[in-house]
Amino acid sequence: MKAPWSRIGALTSRRGGTRERAPMKSRPLIRQDGLSLATKRIGAMMQSCATKLPVFPPTTIYNEGWLLRLVLDWFSTHPIEGHPLNVTENGRWFSKALLPTTFTGSGKAARLAESPTHADAVVGHFDVGTNGKADLSLRPDAKHLVVLEAKMFNGLSHGVTNAKYFDQAACTVACIAEILRCANRPASDLSRLCFYVVAPQVQIARSVFEKAMSRSSIARKVKRRVSEYGGKKDKWYTDWFQPTLQQIEVGTLSWEELLRTIGEHDSSSAASIQWFYLQCIGFSEQTSKGSSQRDMREE
Repeated sequence: MKAPWSRIGALTSRRGGTRERAPMKSRPLIRQDGLSLATKRIGAMMQSCATKLPVFPPTTIYNEGWLLRLVLDWFSTHPIEGHPLNVTENGRWFSKALLPTTFTGSGKAARLAESPTHADAVVGHFDVGTNGKADLSLRPDAKHLVVLEAKMFNGLSHGVTNAKYFDQAACTVACIAEILRCANRPASDLSRLCFYVVAPQVQIARSVFEKAMSRSSIARKVKRRVSEYGGKKDKWYTDWFQPTLQQIEVGTLSWEELLRTIGEHDSSSAASIQWFYLQCIGFSEQTSKGSSQRDMREE
């Protein structure tokens, strides 16, 4: 890997007709020193979010995405056989992977197309970056694929640009079916195939996600999406989506139950993640309150 300035050209200036070049150091040393200093400063900036003088909005750190990363980081080093978030042998987890979609198109069909979907996290046997920096593809020998969506006090998104009814649950399960098709792996080949929404227990108890996460809702919305392509996606629906929907486990997990599981094995880590969770709740409520006040002023 080249030193930073060797990729963008020499850092030079002209003073009295002379050129000043960047200091010469061994490249490994430059990388090590640069990474060490950068991560140290990033850590200091992150710590400022817990003070009265943060240097960027605390919600940049205290949010469901980072909470999920903390939880998965713990599960990746503490195997729990049979747990939905268990990272199996030769498995991995990745945050913000891009999931492929079958609903593409160009020309006249562009009005129907959608972009690949960002998953908050994926656990299982897969590769990332084969086609693009975050593009996910299933390994030929994969037996495990769990897609996770993290939430605090917001619901699932209601639709995509070209299909306002095609909500996050339907879109994600359709993407999972397309992952399997791209790998030519039937859903029945996998021992674990899941889509979970991770959210506060109070949101789950209020049935915030229940309707959208039902199989009937997912099937109805995907079938409607397929019908818009005038028969071109019918075979995909029959050969890939329907078997995927039949096989996949769709459900919710609460942050509280995950913290209880972690606490049963590692009380110190559980306490640390619990503290982070409480910060997320606090800042999420502040953000929601601010949005409500702005909406009232606009009315």
